[in-house]
Amino acid sequence: MLSALILVPLVAAIIVGFTKSGQTARTLALSTAGLLFVWTLWLLFQFDLSDTGLQFSEYLTWAEPIGLSYSLGTDGLSMPLLVLNALLTGVVVYSSKANTPRASLYYGLILLVNAGVAGAFLAQNLLLFVLFFELELIPLYLLIAIWGGEKRGYAAMKFLLYTALSGILILAAFLGVAWLSGSFSFDYDSISTENLPLRAQLILLTVLLVGLGIKIPLVPLHTWSPDAYVEASPPVAILLGGILAKLGTYGLVRFGLQMFPNTWEIVAPGLALIGAISVMYGSLNAIAQNDIKRMVAYSSIGHMGYVLVAAAAGTDLSVLGAVAQMVAHGLILALLFNLVGIVEDKVGTRELQLLNGLMNPVRGLPLVSGLLVMAGMASAGIPGLVGFAAEFIVFQGSFPIFPIPTLICILSSGLTAVYFVILLNRTCFGKLNNELAYYDRLTWSERVPALVLSVIILFLGIQPNWLIRWMEPTATMLASTLQPTQEIVAQNVTQR
Repeated sequence: MLSALILVPLVAAIIVGFTKSGQTARTLALSTAGLLFVWTLWLLFQFDLSDTGLQFSEYLTWAEPIGLSYSLGTDGLSMPLLVLNALLTGVVVYSSKANTPRASLYYGLILLVNAGVAGAFLAQNLLLFVLFFELELIPLYLLIAIWGGEKRGYAAMKFLLYTALSGILILAAFLGVAWLSGSFSFDYDSISTENLPLRAQLILLTVLLVGLGIKIPLVPLHTWSPDAYVEASPPVAILLGGILAKLGTYGLVRFGLQMFPNTWEIVAPGLALIGAISVMYGSLNAIAQNDIKRMVAYSSIGHMGYVLVAAAAGTDLSVLGAVAQMVAHGLILALLFNLVGIVEDKVGTRELQLLNGLMNPVRGLPLVSGLLVMAGMASAGIPGLVGFAAEFIVFQGSFPIFPIPTLICILSSGLTAVYFVILLNRTCFGKLNNELAYYDRLTWSERVPALVLSVIILFLGIQPNWLIRWMEPTATMLASTLQPTQEIVAQNVTQR
């Protein structure tokens, strides 16, 4: 059942790649994405909430001499992310322009990215995770380099180098764990770091965290991110921020927190500090931007810092909040990039100084403006929207362990409201230029992705249990391995 999430998009990518008609390629890609979304929803509702272990597991011996096996499984950590991956892939395909050049290659690459991300979320073998982790590298490089903006070559090469380095560091950490532990298999359940010297664990965990920090991205490993997000087309930016970045945060919880429980207490305070710095840095840089797409890119950096603070705390609530924040961030960021792309396409600019009055019901873009207001409110954590539910759980779970970093995150949440008020005030309100403001109306096909994402964001905000119920048992299990860590960190904080 899980192999279908990998094999179907891989086979479809090959078929789409050899399709001569761009419209046929788009139809096939959209049909594949829809099928994958329905399949992940079916798996979600077949998911046993009382089982904290792996479900729907598959295992095949592959390259036994090097410890590589085809081992798949899903739990409450990966299952919601699989649904997010399928949903946003459909949004990306649907929102792509009908006249996209070299459409067969374009849609084929998107499906390859989907397969790579799904495989990484499902992999229960460390080498298999690295293989899928690297599978999306070349497709995304090409998606930026071919269909990106003016500086697409620079942004694509920067993305390629940073992501390649990230994969090398993660592979090095996994090889070190297997070599030092004496394991002949890279299956996740057969590797343990408990008997390794503390110094070796710290070195391996540091290497792993740097590799994952590049992918997340975290300050100061983030410099590839704003350039890649800005130069990528809006649909590809959704792939980068809404889906790809989740590989880093997923690996942080799956491999960092769970594989190194004995050393997590040592690095946790530093991680919480870095997370708080990333949150504040992203917010302050977003306020300073004049390009609304770059503003959203820096906003993404800030919000991913919440996940690091939550994972560092390691309580059951904070781990639950970390996973919820991954999903909420993916939905909100996808909506923002989609709306920014529509504004750029209809108005012809992303510059705040040149945008105003889009809320005008006659000659503006009132629907886009209204949804942009909603997206800004969701990102700022306004109650009733999915961003509030995720951030509240993060803050509630992290505060007892790391009060100061959590307070910095709460303050940054206020700054999120500041830069979105700046964005909305300058783009949606004010007077339209009577000579230039005759914007094309949105077609229904252009409205659908934003409306679907908005409905989901609103529904999960009103009914957050539909978001967290799948994650809670696994989050509790993951945090239980760190209970001694929590007590030690709490004592240290109290003494200080």
